[in-house]
Amino acid sequence: MITDFHAKYLAYELTKRCAPDSSERLAGAVAGAQVDLNPHQVDAALFAFASPLSKGALLADEVGLGKTIEAGLVIAQRWAERRRRILVIAPSNLRKQWHQELSEKFLLPCAILESKSYNQAIRDGNFQPFEVQNAVVICSYQFARSRASDVQGVPWDLVVIDEAHRLRNVYKPSNVIANTLKNALAQKNKLLLTATPLQNSLLELYGLVSFIDEHAFGDVKSFREQFANPADKQSFEALRERLKSICHRTLRRQVTAYIPYTRRLPLVEEFTPEDGEDRLYHLVSEYLQRENLQALPSGQRSLMTLVLRKLLASSTFAIAGALNSISQRLKAKLDAHPITSPLEEELSEDFEALDETADEWSEDAVEAGLTEADRKAIEAEIIDLEAFAELATSIEHNAKGKALLKALNVAFAKARELGGAEKAIIFTESRRTQEYLQRVLASSPYGSGIVLFNGTNTDPLSREIYARWIERHEGSDRVTGSRTADMRSALVDYFRDEGQIMIATEAGAEGINLQFCSLIVNYDLPWNPQRVEQRIGRCHRYGQKHDVVVVNFINRRNQADQRVYQLLSEKFQLFEGVFGASDEVLGAIESGVDFEKRIAGIYQECRQPDQIRAAFDRLQSELSLEIDTAMSQTRQKLLEQFDDEVRERLRVRDEDAKVHLDRYEQWLMRLTRHELEGVATFHNSSSFTLPARPKWADSEPIPTGLYELPRRSREAHTYRLNHPLGEAVVERAKARALNPAQVHFDYTNYSGKISILEPFIGKAGWLVASLMTVETLDEAEDHIILSGITDEGNLLTREACDRLMTIQGILEQEVIPDHDALSCLEATQTESQTLINKVVAERNARFFEAEADKLDGWADDLKIGLEREIKEIDRLIKEARRGATTALTLEEKLAGQKQIKTLEATRNQKRRSLFEAQDNIDTQRENLIAEIEAKLEQKVEVSRLFAMRWRLE
Repeated sequence: MITDFHAKYLAYELTKRCAPDSSERLAGAVAGAQVDLNPHQVDAALFAFASPLSKGALLADEVGLGKTIEAGLVIAQRWAERRRRILVIAPSNLRKQWHQELSEKFLLPCAILESKSYNQAIRDGNFQPFEVQNAVVICSYQFARSRASDVQGVPWDLVVIDEAHRLRNVYKPSNVIANTLKNALAQKNKLLLTATPLQNSLLELYGLVSFIDEHAFGDVKSFREQFANPADKQSFEALRERLKSICHRTLRRQVTAYIPYTRRLPLVEEFTPEDGEDRLYHLVSEYLQRENLQALPSGQRSLMTLVLRKLLASSTFAIAGALNSISQRLKAKLDAHPITSPLEEELSEDFEALDETADEWSEDAVEAGLTEADRKAIEAEIIDLEAFAELATSIEHNAKGKALLKALNVAFAKARELGGAEKAIIFTESRRTQEYLQRVLASSPYGSGIVLFNGTNTDPLSREIYARWIERHEGSDRVTGSRTADMRSALVDYFRDEGQIMIATEAGAEGINLQFCSLIVNYDLPWNPQRVEQRIGRCHRYGQKHDVVVVNFINRRNQADQRVYQLLSEKFQLFEGVFGASDEVLGAIESGVDFEKRIAGIYQECRQPDQIRAAFDRLQSELSLEIDTAMSQTRQKLLEQFDDEVRERLRVRDEDAKVHLDRYEQWLMRLTRHELEGVATFHNSSSFTLPARPKWADSEPIPTGLYELPRRSREAHTYRLNHPLGEAVVERAKARALNPAQVHFDYTNYSGKISILEPFIGKAGWLVASLMTVETLDEAEDHIILSGITDEGNLLTREACDRLMTIQGILEQEVIPDHDALSCLEATQTESQTLINKVVAERNARFFEAEADKLDGWADDLKIGLEREIKEIDRLIKEARRGATTALTLEEKLAGQKQIKTLEATRNQKRRSLFEAQDNIDTQRENLIAEIEAKLEQKVEVSRLFAMRWRLE
């Protein structure tokens, strides 16, 4: 039981803006998340907020620690602060995963922006499609680069960049994507995520840091001269110190107290294709290797070849469909009939990963008109394609399909042994193969528990599952209104509760979490190691309680397939161990698509076994060179903190987060119970039913029904502060005008003991609450100041006032203000305000000092670079003088003297310009410092919330 005074106090406490370095700042984001956060994630998010002068941060936790969750916390907090221009740039195959993580775990609205949605927005009259109202914008690297001017034009509050190691070579002018994005995002606050910020050279770290803040270091030349030698202990320590404020890294071994890890166990099932299958493979493979092909657009030859090879390896049913499509298109081309859709679009209906692969696949070519020779070539190709298709259609069973049944028997036995559920997810890259596997399994012992998962899910069972799911969850927040999102949830729920086998295309690898399943079958194995890791990560992730079995197939007749598996298994370490692929290995490739291109090139160019062997040996050797052990050790020394130091910090974070979370949720429910009294029925401390919309919130879009706090059953509306009902409740309490009144605080019925208040039992007095807002450094923070006094004139401490407001109370009657008591409290409040101003000023001084030190380092770096140029000319002059001395002929001596004079003139000019350049650098530094100083001014506003008379009994 609380009063209107309690309610107003709680409403302001719940919505107050906290200091940037306060662990309380994230309380709302943590409370509103649908995930049990680990302390290292809270720690990383707070690091990103550490200074309001910061241009961003690099979060470099090891693989598997949830950098998406860390970024989600930062995004959720920005969202709560009404800073809602937020952009997420990720590899194209991770866009859906980001959408799902942010929408499901942080309940944030998101919009994936790609060519189709961008063009539709333009057609609808929105000529700034990146300016999305009330949604986090998610796009791919390639799309952000292609629309760089649009990206640059938006005043983003935050830009999150996933897999940011793709930007680490931004210091090289040849890296077009990275430099384009750097220019487009200059001056924006950025959060970069990567497990491998440093792979081959310290210059990569320079690249990433300069992408965030161009004033963190001087130019690349001065960085190379000062820091490129890790053996120089002094410069190494200086570099480590300068990175501390911008790079944050936590290791898996440091968080074992909070996160239990399970292992991956590989199973390999070998199979031998029948003669017909093998013949088809070689016929189609040789066809794809022809120098001139009419069937494939020259601008997409390598991409389409990749797709056809993947379908060929998937099943005869997959390649048969593709061959028929291509021959039909060639006939239409021959007859000059219009072709309604590009080949890419047709193939993507079966090979669902095509859109995302194409997004990062660049080829340039121009299609020309048909010549007579072209027509004859087309006719010959049609005959070949029809023959291939006829052979493919005649094959009714695939050896790999038969091997699947054997593999499932072995794998399920292993799962039973490990204590896991007998559930398996089977991944294929083809919709037609998916349908074939459904037929194969339908007549097996596993036939009754099969569910399909693909990009459309229009099959009868999926529609039935969806309809039942919608009916069951009607009225809850589980239903989003998006058929695609709800269908995915329905199928995953069915697989968890009723199904035994899910057969998924690549669409199933994106954004769904299957911790309840511990058996993964790669029926088709992608060549992109990042895509393989993404698949396995659907099951082998935080929350998985059992060791995960990973099944792969090896074609005994195909040496190239065997070598791909060997590479993914032994070099990339994808299929076994506690964590799967290591940082070093996955980080060795900037883009999985680029690696996929290398593999595709081997298949396309090598015909003989010895050629295949040599090509894979070269690739494996190059990969070994890229995984630099010495650089890995350098990264450890440079970016990693001592385990004990980290563990102690995480322990404190864990304790703080739990305190703030418990208090936050209690306050929210106490306030809600008070404001909805007589309207809602409360079942316990975390749930209630709202049968009708409150009259005072008729204009708000508030749904009725069951409400629960986050991380409960999720069969209800998820109640949180930024839910429309939560916002309405808070605003009602805040807006309520309160005349001075007496409140009886009932200590007798309080369940605990508050020692600090016991001296005041039986006493009465006055209490004043004020809101103090301090604006500085482009941020605002709020302080609720409570001051109390007894009728005997004894002041209550701040802690005593805080604890008094935690006790339930009864509103008795309005009273006439005691001006003497209130005047005394006004003086106390002024003292509190002065103290707060002092704390803020001291904290700002620390921020300012850190920023000034950074700018000093930047200026010194540039000056060192200028001085280095003069030293280099001095060295050249000495060499020229030695050369002139040893010259044998007069002509050589004269030429030497001429060179010396030219060099001396250049040096003298450099010396004169050095001082001018140094002055320019100092001027730039002073201007930057002046900009910061202008932000340091504190703007303070104080307003009275209420004054009340209290009585404690």
